[in-house]
Amino acid sequence: MIVNIKPSKLKGRIRAPYSKSLAHRMLICAALAKGESCIEGIAKSEDMLATLDCIEGLGALYRLEGDIAYIKGTGEVKKEASFDYVVFPCRESGSTLRFLIPLAMICRGKVRFKGQERLFKRGISVYEDIFTQNGNDIELKKYEDHIDISGSLKAGSYTLRGDVSSQFISGLMFALPLLESDSMIRVTEPVESRSYIDITLEVLKLFGVDIEEREKNLFYIKGASVYKAYKGKVEGDWSNAAFLYAFNSFGNAIEPEGLNDNSKQGDRVCRQLLLKGEGLKDLTKLKAKGREEDLSQAVDISDCPDLGPVLFAAYAGMHGGRFIGTRRLKIKESDRALAMKEELEKFGIEMDIFENSVNIYKGELKEPCEHLMGHNDHRIVMALSILCSLTGGVIEGAEAVRKSYPDFFKDMKDLGLEVEIEV
Repeated sequence: MIVNIKPSKLKGRIRAPYSKSLAHRMLICAALAKGESCIEGIAKSEDMLATLDCIEGLGALYRLEGDIAYIKGTGEVKKEASFDYVVFPCRESGSTLRFLIPLAMICRGKVRFKGQERLFKRGISVYEDIFTQNGNDIELKKYEDHIDISGSLKAGSYTLRGDVSSQFISGLMFALPLLESDSMIRVTEPVESRSYIDITLEVLKLFGVDIEEREKNLFYIKGASVYKAYKGKVEGDWSNAAFLYAFNSFGNAIEPEGLNDNSKQGDRVCRQLLLKGEGLKDLTKLKAKGREEDLSQAVDISDCPDLGPVLFAAYAGMHGGRFIGTRRLKIKESDRALAMKEELEKFGIEMDIFENSVNIYKGELKEPCEHLMGHNDHRIVMALSILCSLTGGVIEGAEAVRKSYPDFFKDMKDLGLEVEIEV
């Protein structure tokens, strides 16, 4: 899909998309619960459809009526050995893959996780390390478009690094309560994306599973726990609302609704970082291009890495900026720092990438002379759309928004974005 965006002004109220982070977790817990859960706020994005398909692999049943999912959970762990692989179709959802691997290890004997090639390049090496702990006898084979796993996860004490994706930690938190014996998870410092661990703990509690943090980043998990059915609504997604606030950074007047100001979502800091007068600092005093310089005034995104592309775009359009905690952007749907560097250069903006930091230099935005590329990454496409609303521009591969926000261009058009869509 190609979109041609003209300079535009956006105005109006709009409900923020439902939180993908919470929805993934709520669907998985519902799949494990006894009875039928009712979850309102399930968007028909590619990631949500992947998780719905995969919870069926766990033995749950669901029906989707509008944005409401009714899930009949398994109510117990069904250890079903099979000579054939049980297939879990993850599409491109890294959350789905990482959340469900431990659960598959206690519910099924042999499993195959399928998906796009980029999904498996993003890495699951953390689980390979985990599976060597506590005497686990688990075999994992990796291929370009799938992985095969056989064996069973055991209860016990697990130690995980805190500077890798929190999704591995959450995956264990979903699975270990179902085992007969108690377990412990220790997360070593530094702990990045702690807010996502807190979201997992919050959702587990909604479904009757209470994990105790006995000391900082040491979690006690009681075995033989029972997930209980739950009826509730998914709150608004701060990570996607960030794009709405980014438009407002350039004089637009969008009023997002449905957001929880007290949310556990770490991405709620987007409002402070994006709205003029609410935290934006002049970070343009970079002495020399190609050098990291003083990082004391940098914006740390280690707890909110999904905000990387939208912050890069917004700061590029205003006054430049310096960011730290960017290392993990390499293992997203694209190498997000590199992708944004390539596209910002088309707007005439220079950007340097270091091991764990990024510099964006102040410059004058110009309309790109060539097409922008979406890099098969929903957040790259939406970030570029913000700058195109200022200069005009054409984005190829815009269909990537289907991953998390399928109605993005429709919603933005309703708010006043001048956009022509070529399917």
